[in-house]
Amino acid sequence: MSNLLNVGSRALVANEVALQTIGNNIANSSTVGYSRQNVVLQTVEGQYTGGGYIGKGVDIQTIQRNHDEYLTRQAALSKSVAASDVTRATKLLQLEDIFKGGTSGLGAAVTDMMNAFSDVANAPTDLTARTVVLTRANEAASRFNDASTQLTNLQTGLTTELQNAAAAVNTITTNLAAVNGQIQLARGNGQSPNDLLDKRDNLINQLNQYIQTTQIDADDGTVTVFAASSQPLVLGTKATALQVQSNPQDASQSQIAMVFGSQTVVLSEDLMGGGSIAGMLKFQNQDLAEGANLLGRIATSITTVVNAQHQLGLDLDGNAGGNLFSPVSMPTGAAASFNTGSGTVDISVDAPTVAKLAASDYKVTFTSPVAFTVQRLSDNTTVLPDPTTGSYDGLAIAVGGTPATGDSFLLQPYRAAAGKITTAFGSPRQLAVSSPVQAAMGVTNTGSLAVANLAAKSVPIPANITLNFTGSNTYTRSDTGATVYTYSPGTPIAFDSTNTSSGWSLTLSGAAQNGDTITLGPANPAYAKLNAGNANALLGLRDVALFDGSSLSDGYAALMSQVGVKVQSVQYTAEVSKSIADNLETSRTSVSGVNLDEEAAKLLQYQQAYQASAKMVQIAQTIFDSLMASVGR
Repeated sequence: MSNLLNVGSRALVANEVALQTIGNNIANSSTVGYSRQNVVLQTVEGQYTGGGYIGKGVDIQTIQRNHDEYLTRQAALSKSVAASDVTRATKLLQLEDIFKGGTSGLGAAVTDMMNAFSDVANAPTDLTARTVVLTRANEAASRFNDASTQLTNLQTGLTTELQNAAAAVNTITTNLAAVNGQIQLARGNGQSPNDLLDKRDNLINQLNQYIQTTQIDADDGTVTVFAASSQPLVLGTKATALQVQSNPQDASQSQIAMVFGSQTVVLSEDLMGGGSIAGMLKFQNQDLAEGANLLGRIATSITTVVNAQHQLGLDLDGNAGGNLFSPVSMPTGAAASFNTGSGTVDISVDAPTVAKLAASDYKVTFTSPVAFTVQRLSDNTTVLPDPTTGSYDGLAIAVGGTPATGDSFLLQPYRAAAGKITTAFGSPRQLAVSSPVQAAMGVTNTGSLAVANLAAKSVPIPANITLNFTGSNTYTRSDTGATVYTYSPGTPIAFDSTNTSSGWSLTLSGAAQNGDTITLGPANPAYAKLNAGNANALLGLRDVALFDGSSLSDGYAALMSQVGVKVQSVQYTAEVSKSIADNLETSRTSVSGVNLDEEAAKLLQYQQAYQASAKMVQIAQTIFDSLMASVGR
């Protein structure tokens, strides 16, 4: 009878615990990170009798945590990758919004400025038309400045977000180390601390939202968590702090470092993998830098070619033109921390090769104190000097001091260019739209010679030179005597063929006859103000191939296209990685998640088992009472 009572009471306790576990599952069905639990029962070893082994009931072996370690880690990893891609895509959308199109965009402002020269070309003395040009130039400069400011604000906000993310990681790793310690102590009783294990997995999952991790289980129940492949974030019950710091050579870039006491180790961005921190770093150090360089190159190229052409004209008072925009001043190269020499590297735009400017940073490395290599960082290509001017991608490099072999310098020509643009003057009279050179056909000419194009190459224009045609395809010049030159319609005639950037350039059309003449020299001051030759030259800059084959007027559209293509690509990647993460999370929850319908069915099952166990105890009590009553008689 006592055996019957023991069997019943054990069954009663086991079923009560099962009901309590099911109730706990139901209560935590919406708890993030909770893993479904179930009671594992085992048979109590039976008692041997002459009639065989008689069962002695049931015992609770353990409370099992439904958990798949592989799926849990894969789900955390996929979420980390998705967090990186989604963060980067979100930031790229903000970057794309800065480079907007339409009438309020930067491209429209540049186009309006260039088109405004057409009104001046039609009425070169009209101060209203000249004022419109300056107004459009101011508007273009203002939009360059505004775009640069927005990029700076995006950079500042990103740095703050990185610091907040690092602080969140430090909080999580501190909690994770504490949970490690609790699990270490709890494992001493021989049973699995399910709730603590869930808490730890949830913390690791949260950690992977910020920075991708790997982990190794220790024999004492703790987990060592690594970031960037090999750097320990959590080692047993100790956590390592993260901090955000600026790149010592490039203040616009951030680095993530681990602090080990007095030692700081910078994490390799390439090894960080996923997590929102990696996504922000990729955006800041790659996409945002590229956007700033694209904008800066446009600002540098436009101001360079417009200023160069404006300087070849005369203003309303007959003075040679100056800069329309403030010239772009490029920063000195940033020396690497390991440099041992005293060298410096300065850069400037090489005007003749301005069309070769590339939207990139550069690295100059000295192979000897007098020789260096130039690497374009956007595609890690070694740039060779231009065979004519010696420039590198349109940049003139000047070395000062005494560099040492192995010294390195970072060049960032365009990062700040757009924020510094201003117009150089405010008076419409200073707009140099008149050509300083004029051509006069001989009054006795009998051929069909006509001026197809006459452009100034330098100011002031040299003294008058007369071309005397000695036949249909030959001529002499008054400044070189009897030397005979060949004439071909449509072929430019340079003032100085050895230096085409001096004097003037003349292109003629039509047929020449012996005795025809044409005289070239400074424009007549009395009529120069009525000449709009330089306005037409400025207007013609719209079609100059300036940006990787794109014209000046199409340069901003090419920038928007480049940013837009990257946004679409990263968005697609983010959608794919998020889909993978969602699928893996579904697989994980199918193992660890709570199904309320299933728990409700189990609830009824164990309720009936509990009632049956109670009935068993009641029967044992009745038998005992009957026995005691019989003995009492």
